[in-house]
Amino acid sequence: MAKAAVVILAGTDGHENLGRLVNGLETAREFAETDGDEIELIFDGAGTQWVPELEDEDSDHHELYRTVREDTSVCDYCSGAFGVEDAVADAGVRVLDDHDGHPSIRSLVDDGYEVITF
Repeated sequence: MAKAAVVILAGTDGHENLGRLVNGLETAREFAETDGDEIELIFDGAGTQWVPELEDEDSDHHELYRTVREDTSVCDYCSGAFGVEDAVADAGVRVLDDHDGHPSIRSLVDDGYEVITF
């Protein structure tokens, strides 16, 4: 049994960031599909900008995102800072504000999660 927190920090600009997003989603899906594993997928920083795009059914990566959506959360502070707060609220994605408005990475580590960033 493994516990992993996949944190998407890559923004929406550039081919390399798209690659980081897809690799992060694929990694999260692999954990989600493995019996006994636990996964947290967190969109943080510029990564919060992906949520409205991935929620769009016409997105090339919507179906991949849907496979891990129930394990998804978004940084509260960063969703506001990057202008996607309303889209995140409309999507109904869980918002984290454990540490000064941000997700607590320390808590994840303390709970035994391996933190992987993309």
